Amino acid sequence: MRLHWPSAAAEWTEALPVGNGRLGAMVFGGAGRSRVQVNDATVWSGTADGPSAALADVLASGAGPERLAKVREAIFSGDLERATELLMSFEGPYSQTFLPYVDLWITLPEGESHGRTLDLSTGVVTERLTIGGLDVVRRVWASETALCVEIAGAVPTGVEISTPLREVSRDGLDIVIEIPVDSAPRHEPQVEAPVYGSGERGTVTVEVTEGERWLLTLTSSTTAESRWTGKRHSNHRTLMDACEVRFGDVPEVVDVPDLLTGKDEQLIASVLFAYGRYLLVSSSRPGAPPANLQGIWNGDLRPAWSSNYTININTQMNYWAAEVTGLAECHDPLLELLEKLAVTGGEVARELYGARGWVAHHNTDAWGWALPVGMGHGAVSWAIWQMGGAWLVQHAWDHYDFARTWSTLERAWPLLRGCAEFLLDWLVEGPDGYLDTCPSTSPENWFLVDGKPEALTWSVTMDVVLVRAVFERTLALALASGRADPLVAEISAALPRLRPVPVLDDGRLGEWAYDLPEEDPTHRHMSHMVSVYPLGRIVAGTELGDAAVEVLDQRGNGAMGWSWAWKMALRARLGDGETVRSLLSEASQPFTGDRHRDAPVDGSEWGGLLPNLFSTHPPFQIDGNYGFTAGLAEVVVQSHTGVIDVLSALPSGWSRGSARGLRCRGGLSVDVTWHDGDVTVRVRRVSGDASEFVPVSIGGEVTEVVVSDVVEVRGRISC
Repeated sequence: MRLHWPSAAAEWTEALPVGNGRLGAMVFGGAGRSRVQVNDATVWSGTADGPSAALADVLASGAGPERLAKVREAIFSGDLERATELLMSFEGPYSQTFLPYVDLWITLPEGESHGRTLDLSTGVVTERLTIGGLDVVRRVWASETALCVEIAGAVPTGVEISTPLREVSRDGLDIVIEIPVDSAPRHEPQVEAPVYGSGERGTVTVEVTEGERWLLTLTSSTTAESRWTGKRHSNHRTLMDACEVRFGDVPEVVDVPDLLTGKDEQLIASVLFAYGRYLLVSSSRPGAPPANLQGIWNGDLRPAWSSNYTININTQMNYWAAEVTGLAECHDPLLELLEKLAVTGGEVARELYGARGWVAHHNTDAWGWALPVGMGHGAVSWAIWQMGGAWLVQHAWDHYDFARTWSTLERAWPLLRGCAEFLLDWLVEGPDGYLDTCPSTSPENWFLVDGKPEALTWSVTMDVVLVRAVFERTLALALASGRADPLVAEISAALPRLRPVPVLDDGRLGEWAYDLPEEDPTHRHMSHMVSVYPLGRIVAGTELGDAAVEVLDQRGNGAMGWSWAWKMALRARLGDGETVRSLLSEASQPFTGDRHRDAPVDGSEWGGLLPNLFSTHPPFQIDGNYGFTAGLAEVVVQSHTGVIDVLSALPSGWSRGSARGLRCRGGLSVDVTWHDGDVTVRVRRVSGDASEFVPVSIGGEVTEVVVSDVVEVRGRISC
C-alpha cells in the first residue's frame, strides 16, 4: 500500500514519518529549502540516577509506610480531605521528556513539487519535483543504521544541520549536542524550561556521497544508548509483510486528501490498519526505547505530557496490536522497559510502601521512572495510582500467551511474580472483610460526595480486575513451568478474598466498589472496562457482558483518538460491529480545529485525523493510530476465550475482504477470506504445542481441529 499527498508539507502535522525504531524523521519535502526533522529514541532529558534521587527526596518529606497507614485510616473513616493532603506528599517531580534532536535542511533550486508518496511496505517517502524543466526524484528513508536522503536529477546547493538543544561543538556537518538533565511538561508553565548540566550527550554525523545520485546519510550515537541492550532482528519490509488486512477494494495508491473527504469506510479501515502497523514498525524495534506518546516523532522542546509513557492507558494501547498483527518483535522494547521498572519500581515498593516486588504509577520514562508524579500538587485522580505496573505487566503475559514458548514464559515469569508480590503486600483487609486496594482511584475520574468531586476510595473495579489478572496469570505461569513457588500458596489464599465486579441497580458495570454518583457520566476513560478489553475476562452474552454494554451505551461514542480506539476494541469484543463502524467514522474525520492548541483533556473538543493521518486529541497522540489497528484486528479475529472467533464483529455491508498473518493465542497464525457470506479460514501453527485441539467459530458454528501444520475451515456468516 502506498499513500500519496499531492503537495509538500507546510507544517509538522503535514510531514510524513519514517523511522527504524532508533531514528525517526518527519519529511516535509518541497523545492527550495526543505526540512527533515530528526529524533533519536534515546534522547530524553534526565539522568540514570534521577529516579533514585527523587525517591530520596520524597522519603525525606515524610512519605513512607507509616504515612501510608494514616492515609488508609483516613480513607476508611471517610476523611478524604485528610487522605488527599497526606497522599500528595508521596508525589515526586515529573518523569522526563522525549526531546527533539536535530533538523536537517537541504536546499535545491526553486521548482515545483508534484507530491510525496509513502510506501508502507518499504518505509520510503518518494517525492517528484520539476526543477529547471528537469525531473527530480527525492527519496527519504531510515535504513537499519541511518537516515538516508537520495536525490536523482539535481544536486543540492546547500546542506545544513541545526538543533533546538544545546550545541557543544561542530565540525562541518558533524555536531555534538548536550541533552538537558531535567524537564517538565508544558502544563507546568511555572517550572523552568529544560535545565542543562552534566547530562547525556549525542553526536550526529552526516556524510554526503556524490555520483549519478546524490546520497546523504545521517547517523547518531548517544551516551544513553548503551542502556538499551536489545538486538535488532527483522528489517522493515519483513515486519510489514508479516500481516495484512483488507476490507473491500484497496487501490495500489491511495490519495490521502481524497480518502479523508470521501465516504469509503472500508478503505479508511484498511488504510488505518496498515498505517498503525507501519508506525509501530517504524517506532519500536529491539535496541531502543519503546514507542512513547508520539511514537518516535516529536518536534517540540516541551511537548504535551512530556511525550513520555503514560501508563494508565496510553502506553498499553501503543502495543495492543503488537502480538495480534505479527509484530511480537516490536513488543520487545516495552518488555525491556518493564525489566527496568522491576528494578527501579522495586526500590519504590520497598522504601515508599514497605512492600515486596515492584510498583509503577501514572508515568514512566526511558530511565524507568516509578514514583508518583505531580510535584505535590498533582490531582490524586491521576497522580496517585499504584496499578501502572499491574496493567503494564499484562504485556509480558500477552507476549507469552500468543507464542507459548519456553523463552517467552521465562521472560514473563519474574515480571509477573514481582508484580504479584507487590500486590499481595498492597492489599489490606477492608471494612467488610474483603482484601482491598487502598488508596484506590479510577484513573482520571471523579465521583461526588455531597456534591464535591472526590477520587480516593478503596478497591475500584479496575484495581480488582488487574490484581485478579496478575494473580491468575502468575499461577498459570507457575503451572506451565512446573515451579513449586511459595508465592503460589499466598496467591491462592488471596484470590477468593478479592471483591467481585459490581453490577449496579441500573444494569451497568460499576466503576467503584459501591454505587457512587459520577461527576462526568460520559467520561473518556473506560477504566472499569479493562476486563472486557484488553484482558478478555468479561465476554459477550453473559450478565457482566450485558453490564459492560450498558456502560458503553451511557458513555456514548465520541471523545478523542485513543478513547475512540478503546471503544472500538470494546464494541468489537462485545460483537457490536455497527458501533465499531460509527466510532471509526467519527475518529477518521479530518480535524478542522487549531492544530497548534492543546484542547481540554475532558474530551469536550473532539479530535480526528491530521493531514498526515496522525490521530489528534488535539494535540497529536499516536496511541489512537495504534489503537485503531488493534480494534480493527478484533473485528476480524478474536482468540481471548480459547476459540478462534472469526468475523464476529464485522459491520454489515463489509461483505468482501481478506486477512493474512493475524496471530491468535497459543502460537497460531490465521488467514481469512470472505465474500458475500462465504468464509474460508486457514490456521497454521507457528509455535507452541502441536497436539492441542483448536476450536474455530464461523457465524457461531464451531469446528474443532488439530493444528500441526495448516488446517482449512469453511463456513458462512450473515453480512
